[in-house]
Amino acid sequence: MNNELILRQFEEIEEKVVRLIDVCKSHEANNAELRKRIEKLEQEIQAKVEAEKSYSEERDLVRSKVDGLLVRLNNIIES
Repeated sequence: MNNELILRQFEEIEEKVVRLIDVCKSHEANNAELRKRIEKLEQEIQAKVEAEKSYSEERDLVRSKVDGLLVRLNNIIES
């Protein structure tokens, strides 16, 4: 009877270990998905940063050209 109790406890431990392994595998899969998602989001952020930088440079160029034209117009008006 004592041996049966010990065998049953080993079976319970084995079942718990199997469940724990399954949980670990599930967490590993979730972590892999999250890492991929993080990588994708970082790439999207980088693309947006580059687009914002390009927009800012273009805006500065347009502003510079408009300022130059305004100076030329003022020079013509003052002449």
